[in-house]
Amino acid sequence: MRTFRTVLVVSLMVLSIASAAAAKDFEWLKDLNIQAQADPSGFKARLAARFKIGDAQITTVLSNVEKPADAYMVLRLGEMSGQPTDRVAEKYRTGKGQGWGNLAKSLGIKPGSPEFHALKRGHDLDGGGGKGHGKGKGKGKGKGRDKD
Repeated sequence: MRTFRTVLVVSLMVLSIASAAAAKDFEWLKDLNIQAQADPSGFKARLAARFKIGDAQITTVLSNVEKPADAYMVLRLGEMSGQPTDRVAEKYRTGKGQGWGNLAKSLGIKPGSPEFHALKRGHDLDGGGGKGHGKGKGKGKGKGRDKD
């Protein structure tokens, strides 16, 4: 019985550490929410430009999520997975609390894939500029790149 408790306690500790690590993967969402709340119309314009969609679709997505950055993630996951935005939004609502990594996996975005790493790096609304923004801003050691 004591061994079972020990295994149970260790398992719970491992799960909580893994959960905390996964939460840090998307820490950049907090900053994006602050930006969106400071300038809601600018945020909508950035979403429209980035995803090439109209104001009506942006308003629909924003009204179906809890926070502005969640709208970005719904649109980005739809783009990456090739799924319609409304399907991603539905999975977001039904899987609430399971985390963005799990939602991405449920849409076919594999952990460790370039798409998954791009999500963890941050948003790409600005086209660059600072940590957590833009594509390809990691310390890439790509195969054969920059080898003269």
